[in-house]
Amino acid sequence: SLCSKEICEAKDTIMCPLCDQQCPFWRLSDTCTYARVTHVIDNEGTVVFAIFMAIWATVFLELWKRQRARVVTNWDLYRWDEEEEELALELINNLQHEPRQYQHSYFRSTIILLLVLLMIAVLVGIAHALVIYRVVATALFTQSSSKFLREKANTAAVVTGAVLHYITIVIMSKVNRRVALFLCELEKPRTFSQHESTFTVKIFTFQFFTNFSSLIYIAFFLGRINGHPGNYVRVAGKWRLEECHPSGCITDLFIQMAIIMLLKQTISNVIEYLNPWIRHQLRRKRLQRPKKRNLMLGEEEEAEDPCKSQWLSNYELNEVNIFSLFDEFLEMVIQYSFTTIFVAAFPLAPLLAFFNNLFEIHLDAIKMMRLHRRIVPRKANDIGETGNCWCQECCGNGLVIAITSDFIPMLVYKYTYSPCVTENSTGVDQGGEGEPQHGLSLGAEQEAAIPAQPHYQPPENPHTREPTEKQAAARQARQHSETLVAGAGPGELLTAPRSVQHVVLCVKLIAAWYIPDTPLSVKNTFLGRKHSDLR
Repeated sequence: SLCSKEICEAKDTIMCPLCDQQCPFWRLSDTCTYARVTHVIDNEGTVVFAIFMAIWATVFLELWKRQRARVVTNWDLYRWDEEEEELALELINNLQHEPRQYQHSYFRSTIILLLVLLMIAVLVGIAHALVIYRVVATALFTQSSSKFLREKANTAAVVTGAVLHYITIVIMSKVNRRVALFLCELEKPRTFSQHESTFTVKIFTFQFFTNFSSLIYIAFFLGRINGHPGNYVRVAGKWRLEECHPSGCITDLFIQMAIIMLLKQTISNVIEYLNPWIRHQLRRKRLQRPKKRNLMLGEEEEAEDPCKSQWLSNYELNEVNIFSLFDEFLEMVIQYSFTTIFVAAFPLAPLLAFFNNLFEIHLDAIKMMRLHRRIVPRKANDIGETGNCWCQECCGNGLVIAITSDFIPMLVYKYTYSPCVTENSTGVDQGGEGEPQHGLSLGAEQEAAIPAQPHYQPPENPHTREPTEKQAAARQARQHSETLVAGAGPGELLTAPRSVQHVVLCVKLIAAWYIPDTPLSVKNTFLGRKHSDLR
């Protein structure tokens, strides 16, 4: 692209040091490869792909509703009421049974709300700790004796931060489950379905903050709150906040998502299988049946009842609980979130999810048939609050395109500040020419946090000299109009996500109207039943 080409040719543009100690000045052209990789992710096709994914997500949900209607109709559960069946069973056993009344305590609800907010604050605090880690790691890598680490300090910090983020996801997933179960017991829901619904909402909320807090920071805050040369924002007054690459932050988001998804689909799947397999082997050894007395005396073995043998074999398998399938549903919801919320930054997410699901279907079948006891079936006419969680995850791409991507700043520059607009047009579309330089600020050497070491002298270049009065005025004007999107004003910043969100919302409404939730075969089946009953 024109932008990456200009970055690759900017051999005379000297950039400020990336840290306060032992960091030299560097040339903008040093990031040529990074800029080309960024263009592969962040280009005009990104917007089209994001809109396509929004349409796909909506159509997927509508088709799922139709499939659900067919299944519950075949099982005669379309209008099944759990509460009515519960009362019927109680009355069959005891005609004097009195139903358990609904109860609500504002005090208990307040306590639960405060505990949920406290847990969310802890999860956000963990995301802040990851940010601090990346800041400190960048400073340490730049002082490393390894030349490779010094040159790739920022990328190394992002990669190791992503691995650390994955470890926190694994640990906090177990903590979140225990906290959510404790809060459900504290809430005291009346029926099992209500217990399941409240648990689903809480665990999904906790898991969302666990998985996406760090990604939200990289997408919407990284490089936008770190200040500028001469006035950097620092952690504990010592370490400078990390900055975006000159090509944008979307590649950092790409690296973070790629590492997390790959680790979740490899290490997590291996652990998910090995854990029940090891427990099954230990249980078999512990419950190993002793040889019968007649076999020890050399007598013939009596024929064993095949039903009893099957029961004993099933008993040797791992125990199951009422939430045995819930973990699988939660895993699908988190995966669906990865493939819809930030898919504009990581277009490979749907492909990785597809291959992972092909493999995990067989892995789950092996676990359920060979490692776990048979699951006791239970009536249900939907998948509960899990389906509602799916419906809330379609509008994140609008913010990614408007804030993280350079698509909006490029459009603003092309039609507002480019030479084709400010000067005489030549009729050739070069609207993006000069955009990389437009996004940079001229600064004095004294503002660049130059280290005191004599061997880190800045090269002689007009971009690093003391700024003139005109350049100082331009710096003040840029600071005055600085927003979250470099080069875009508040109007463009707010209009872009609103426009994309409105387009996605319109598409969702049209798709929901165009694809009925209930198939005609299901409607006609119930119409025929009503007619027969009335006749």
